[in-house]
Amino acid sequence: MDLWVVILVGVLALIAGVALGFFIARQYMMSYLKKNPPINEQMLRTMMMQMGQKPSQKKVNQMMKAMNNRIK
Repeated sequence: MDLWVVILVGVLALIAGVALGFFIARQYMMSYLKKNPPINEQMLRTMMMQMGQKPSQKKVNQMMKAMNNRIK
């Protein structure tokens, strides 16, 4: 009987560790992406120019605002 208890506690500890690790990693990545967004205005201007569009400041601001709203 003692072996089953040890195995059960081990499995429960493993499951709890995996769940806790997932949520900690998720929270860390969300805060990292909020502080360091994957795209900035210069990158957006370059992409628009490559697509053949003339990037006005108004368009760039609109797209940055849309991306920031989507992140939140």
